[in-house]
Amino acid sequence: MGKLDGKVALITGGNKGIGKGIARGLAAEGASLVLAARGVADLNRTEAELTESGAIVLTVPTDVTNETQVETLFARAMERFSRLDILVNNSGAFDGGPLDELSTEAWDNVIAVNLRGPFLCTRAAMRIMKKQGGGRIINIGSISAQRVRPNSAPYSTSKFGIWGLTQVTALEGRPHGITASCLHPGNTLVERVSDRPEPPAEPMMQVDELAQVAVLMATLPPHVNMLEAIVLPVEQPYIGRG
Repeated sequence: MGKLDGKVALITGGNKGIGKGIARGLAAEGASLVLAARGVADLNRTEAELTESGAIVLTVPTDVTNETQVETLFARAMERFSRLDILVNNSGAFDGGPLDELSTEAWDNVIAVNLRGPFLCTRAAMRIMKKQGGGRIINIGSISAQRVRPNSAPYSTSKFGIWGLTQVTALEGRPHGITASCLHPGNTLVERVSDRPEPPAEPMMQVDELAQVAVLMATLPPHVNMLEAIVLPVEQPYIGRG
């Protein structure tokens, strides 16, 4: 018996990296999965891998910045499973550079994916979860929401915003049995890092190591919430970094 037997989890950016790792972890506890992402080929590969391991998976190609596509995503999830217990807002984008050289397009893209997307998904999930009488929303932030680095204005700003969205969601969800949590990862060995020819410049943790905390957030008793967690390799620069 898994801790999430009978539960349904929707994960954006669930086709690779952190999202895929969290999907594996939630499926291991018995959750059925709805995976959304723009990368269809990776989405199909992930669905095949998880299904082979025994998971129940629905994949829905989705651009989380597109309101219509987000509404379709949640409609498809309800058509298939008739409930939604966990939302993981994981889709993310990074772009940056010196502030005085940063393009408006780069800024708008990162803010759209990292803030507009979670807002649209949270809004859709809240509507479902209120009727159900509860649910959990887990937002993937970053330690950049706590300690910034140079040349990261769009990303760092968006992750500060995710922490704000988490707190408002927790406050508004509380009377309805809806919790909201924010998981701030440090350096994580996702594909865009592991596929580089040169080794990472800083210590890294594995995706599945980070995913353990997301699973913990998702499996806490209904009256308990881990509001915020920072997870990082012990030797990663963090305090006073920059």
